[in-house]
Amino acid sequence: MLLQELFGLFSLSAFFMWGFLMAFFFNVFVYSLDVKRDTTLLVSSLVMMCSYTLSDYFFTWLSFKNSFYLNFALYDIATIIALLCLYKIVKKTTPSFLYLVLGLSINTILFLLMHLDTDIYENKHHWWFWEVYMYAMNSIDFIMIVAIIVDRDILGLHKLKNTISTLLNPSANSNVP
Repeated sequence: MLLQELFGLFSLSAFFMWGFLMAFFFNVFVYSLDVKRDTTLLVSSLVMMCSYTLSDYFFTWLSFKNSFYLNFALYDIATIIALLCLYKIVKKTTPSFLYLVLGLSINTILFLLMHLDTDIYENKHHWWFWEVYMYAMNSIDFIMIVAIIVDRDILGLHKLKNTISTLLNPSANSNVP
């Protein structure tokens, strides 16, 4: 995998862990300056920072199963559950919340597909899906870091979500009594 060969497995992991740590520190800084008093953004960045720190490659000795990709899928599922519990408690989201849940969901699906390919089917031959996995994972992680920092709809996902919900439920948006 080209990215892994270029940067190394541990340096990419450390980069994303550092990115979520810096995003959390940035949100603490902005919160303390009283520029943006959004506790949902602050706590969701804390959840992401803790998740990526605990699931780092250096802590693989904490895993219950000896399955690399399945462990990461379980960490992402736990992070999604933590974010949804946060939403149920606070009852408020930020623009970055959709990016986090969607990004973690896509990452989970990719992890499970890689687990299926390498551990269950025991495929050891490099093929195109491995490259798709590597580039998609890194792109999604980078987008989630940027989304936590800027807290804006950077890719238009909220507009797309609203458009789809309008198309699927046109009666909710009509003004006819």
